[in-house]
Amino acid sequence: MTPLADLLRPKSLEEIVGQKHLLDSDKLLYKAIKNKQIFSMIFWGPPGVGKTTLARVIANELQTEFYEFSAVTTGIAELKKLFESLDKSKNQLRLESNSPVVFIDEIHRFNKAQQDAFLPYVENGSIILIGATTENPSFEVIGPLLSRTRVFVLNQLTVEELKKIIDRALKDKENGLGNLNIKLEEEAEDFLIEASNGDSRVMLNALEMAVSSSPLRSNNNSSSTKSAHGEVQVNKGLIEEALQQRSLLYDKAGHEHYNTISAFIKSMRASNVDAALHYLARMINAGEDPLFIARRMVIFASEDIGMAAPTALVLANEVFRACETIGYPECQLNLAHGVVYLASAKKDRSAHDAYQEALEDVKRYGNLPIPLNIRNAPTKLMKDLGYGKDYQMYTDKDLLPEKLKGKKYFKK
Repeated sequence: MTPLADLLRPKSLEEIVGQKHLLDSDKLLYKAIKNKQIFSMIFWGPPGVGKTTLARVIANELQTEFYEFSAVTTGIAELKKLFESLDKSKNQLRLESNSPVVFIDEIHRFNKAQQDAFLPYVENGSIILIGATTENPSFEVIGPLLSRTRVFVLNQLTVEELKKIIDRALKDKENGLGNLNIKLEEEAEDFLIEASNGDSRVMLNALEMAVSSSPLRSNNNSSSTKSAHGEVQVNKGLIEEALQQRSLLYDKAGHEHYNTISAFIKSMRASNVDAALHYLARMINAGEDPLFIARRMVIFASEDIGMAAPTALVLANEVFRACETIGYPECQLNLAHGVVYLASAKKDRSAHDAYQEALEDVKRYGNLPIPLNIRNAPTKLMKDLGYGKDYQMYTDKDLLPEKLKGKKYFKK
């Protein structure tokens, strides 16, 4: 049985909910799609925001072939065989139409050597490559491939956008639940949206499960009678059960994934070594990408430990490097070593807090004039204007812009 999330998947640009920063009529990507001038690209964004859907819609708009693969289940040898056949076909037939779209979900799971295999086919235009990733392409996609593609960031869906998707699901009689008389309680809808964490696929699958497990209540209010005209009641309890059933397995692209990494970070922050090791073990046992874990440890070292133990950042980076070069199963010991150190270390968020405060002032005041004495003065005119005048290498003078004189961000 096809899941509700797949049945409701948009088939045109007009049906897509969200991503207006990319798909409004005046945006580059929208114009490229409508003008059928598509290039290879990477979609970066959280789960359930429409990366796969947008790739399929692009192929539909181009009226070209669409090949969909997952880096988790597909080998490079299989892909190269396809690329070579498409390359050969294009050269033989001298096609003027658009090249086929090859969509690679979770492209970040291919290592650097594997990603190299895409380069010649992207370069000669025999394929339009669209990669999807939940991880930062700057870290996970090789430079040569990034330079041949355009990265588009897809945003998490807003509450209003998720409500619109729910409304469509409840009213669509052809692909949705419109043939049922469903009463989704307001509290249940709010909880469903909040618990889905912006993931429309999780949200729709939970809604479908809740509806399927809800008793029909007939119009005569007899709860024991099922009627074709009955009302399907969906309350918060049913939504909670549906989400719980889905989350029993650790889904690396779903809600439980974020719950676990959140518990992991918060346990280290609380210096609870045992809890941190427990959540680490849960992630490793489920096959979580070790670099995903290690990257968050690097962030944690600066954000939560900071000046209390500056060497924590060095150790966290070495753990990341070990995971990158060694991989599973051995690198789980490197992760455990790092977790014990980071959880046990003293915590100091002063550097993090100081930067956030400085950033707020930058957003509030913009580019305030920099004091003349610390400006660069490479030309005579600049020197005549006072740039660099009376500059002292070592000074106790306040070097902040005039409007911020006396401001203290970092509290020692």
